[in-house]
Amino acid sequence: MERIEHRVSFDGWQDVFQHESKVLGCMMRFGVYLPPQVAYKRLPVLYWLSGLTCTEQNFITKAAVQRYAAEHGLIIVAPDTSPRGEEVADNEAYDLGQGAGFYVDATKIPWSNHYRMYTYVVEELPALIEENFSASQRRGISGHSMGGHGALVIALRNPGRYQSVSAFSPIVAPTQVPWGQKALAAYLGENQDTWKEYDAVELIRTAQERLPLLVDQGLSDEFLDNQLRPELLRSICREVGHPLTLNLRLGYDHSYYFISTYINEHIVHHAAALNR
Repeated sequence: MERIEHRVSFDGWQDVFQHESKVLGCMMRFGVYLPPQVAYKRLPVLYWLSGLTCTEQNFITKAAVQRYAAEHGLIIVAPDTSPRGEEVADNEAYDLGQGAGFYVDATKIPWSNHYRMYTYVVEELPALIEENFSASQRRGISGHSMGGHGALVIALRNPGRYQSVSAFSPIVAPTQVPWGQKALAAYLGENQDTWKEYDAVELIRTAQERLPLLVDQGLSDEFLDNQLRPELLRSICREVGHPLTLNLRLGYDHSYYFISTYINEHIVHHAAALNR
């Protein structure tokens, strides 16, 4: 790994590292906030997955999370949203290709050569963090929009690996909305049965663990009705008895103004589970 940014923040350090990813076959970047408590003990880690068009920079510069991470003693790790580089397949659309990895393991050429963000987030990145930083194996996961989809799916598919999960404005049912249908068809092919492996609503039907879900959604979000569909998540959770806190926030949109307003509540949610 190579550290390429190093800034003090709330008596801890906001760093950015780059490393060669064996899973993705390219150079990757991630932000990591190390609160002051790392000087004397191992700390739990909250992984944050960002949305379409984002890099590792969006969350660490816009969410104002460092203050709360320092207060509660959480390491925050924010990876990029896709593989990058001239050799990595791309598309001119903003919602496919670089910046739009959708946290799946692609099986279709040309995407399958590099687009394995699911395995990167679940396996390679945590192994790197736990080997190189004062991090414990207690993990939480959260994210926004496409990243909220990723956080929910990853937690649901890996019972016992995460102690907490939350999301802002997640794509809860990608098999039923345009963003998800476009990405899943490109990355996985036309067999829609394989799409269900990356759909939180479908996964909740057979979930082996009832990990409580915390979701915040702005009611003035321009993508609410056609891409996000939180009512589908609420319906399936009620049907099977999966614990869900769904906060519908009047006036808030899809931006980081929304995230920065409520990020403290999410950090408290994760800290309660991770520091237990």
